[in-house]
Amino acid sequence: MSINCIRTLLEYAAESHADKVAVKHDHTSITYADLLRKANQIALYLDELNLPANTRIGVYSTKGLDLVIAILATLSTNHVLVPLTKLLQPEQVEYIVKDCGIKVMITDQLKLEVIESIAFDGHIICYEAGNKDIASFEEIYKYYNKPYDCQVNGHDNAVITYSFGLTGTPKGIVLSHRNLIDSARVVSQYLQLQEDDVISGLLIFNLDYGLNQIFCSLYKRATLALHRFILPEDALNHIINDEVTVLALMPIHISEMFESEANRRPSARLFDHLRTITSSGGNVTAKMVKDCKSTFRNVDFYSMHGLTEAFRSTYLDPSQIQIRPDSIGKPIPDVELYVINEQGQACAPREVGELIHRGGFIYRGFWNAPVETAERFKSVHILKDVIDLEGQLADELVVATGDYVYRDEEGYFYFVGRHDDMIKTRGFRVSPYEVESVVKKNIPQISQCAVFGMPNEAIEEEIVLVYSAPSEISDKEIQFELKKHLASYMLPSRIVFKKSLPLVQSDKNRVNKEVLQKELAQL
Repeated sequence: MSINCIRTLLEYAAESHADKVAVKHDHTSITYADLLRKANQIALYLDELNLPANTRIGVYSTKGLDLVIAILATLSTNHVLVPLTKLLQPEQVEYIVKDCGIKVMITDQLKLEVIESIAFDGHIICYEAGNKDIASFEEIYKYYNKPYDCQVNGHDNAVITYSFGLTGTPKGIVLSHRNLIDSARVVSQYLQLQEDDVISGLLIFNLDYGLNQIFCSLYKRATLALHRFILPEDALNHIINDEVTVLALMPIHISEMFESEANRRPSARLFDHLRTITSSGGNVTAKMVKDCKSTFRNVDFYSMHGLTEAFRSTYLDPSQIQIRPDSIGKPIPDVELYVINEQGQACAPREVGELIHRGGFIYRGFWNAPVETAERFKSVHILKDVIDLEGQLADELVVATGDYVYRDEEGYFYFVGRHDDMIKTRGFRVSPYEVESVVKKNIPQISQCAVFGMPNEAIEEEIVLVYSAPSEISDKEIQFELKKHLASYMLPSRIVFKKSLPLVQSDKNRVNKEVLQKELAQL
């Protein structure tokens, strides 16, 4: 078995820290020895399904110990994990199932109904026993007790995570086992994680930022404390009750945690064990930093910038967070970053250009999407006017991120915007095209519509829907219909009716969103 896989970390941890709590959630917990044993049992069952190598296995459930076991069991096989957030609606789950050909779904009783509603024709495994025709973790634990021999290669595909690409439909990005362990190594190094840390599992596990909390815990033999972020005050209680020392957040979480009045929050001294906060998935504001520093008195705050196509590009050293809170920092170890203009030449300090990521942590490409892969994964020769390529014996791939940034005179990077019109809200990328498609398909009264983002400091951008129709439709009626088809974070927070929409002069079939954005900005 390769040393460059998460499975190796699990085996090492179970050998050296067998009785230590690996994961805890509410009033339940599991030791490293039991985590390995149960992951082995589920992996054994998956192997006995006699599926071809690289079969995609979906994990779609609420957060708990079983979810972590399902993830680690799948990563112990020669199959590919596809984590799906519980926020997805049935038709979105169905799309992902068909797009990457999921043949096994691991779920719980709450999500079983969704899987059955899409007429999934593969194998279903449920955490709880209840249906005699569906295998359960409970039954597997009773009958699968043979030794398990893991044969994972570091270069094999490990995970496909889904976010939203340029065409508006979800695009899966493929990660190798080596990608997963490299990201755990580098984060553990620059965050200076320790064996006695309690790492929060507050983030959802459908994307690499959330999954990395599991893998960093394994890498350092720390304890992962799971939490389902529902109410902000519950998150604060989670930090206190679980004695969390390392907390990974998205900016939206920070905004929500500090919405309440200061006198209603727990005393700052109750958070003194918290020593590290990380934030990725959106812009951090000076207010967010100030709120964190006033309540979490002993923390180092790391602002980070990640990519869909590579694990991470930058982090801002905590010593700089109050000096330059708008900066996304400098490159993480093993990464080189360049800012180039449209001619491929290096941008001068404070000149805006496209961010190019070279070096470590680059993923393998988009699943079944050659156009998107070719658009983002480029030959290193796009940097021929920036770096010396003399003597290169083979080509290499770099990521043309589509992020527009600038670098100051001291080498700190600043994010400016996206090349495309994706909306970044609450830590998610939302395609206007997908929301518009749902409107056109399901609300026939609407003649035309346009979806776009408008700045909102608390959530980075709010989603705005502007539509024309023979007569105005109530906002509640529109939201009611959209909720049936879209995840909650994709719903517009602002709906505007207009008798007619401005069109692009050169294309009368396209709504001129720029005009609408300017009009609304003046209101």
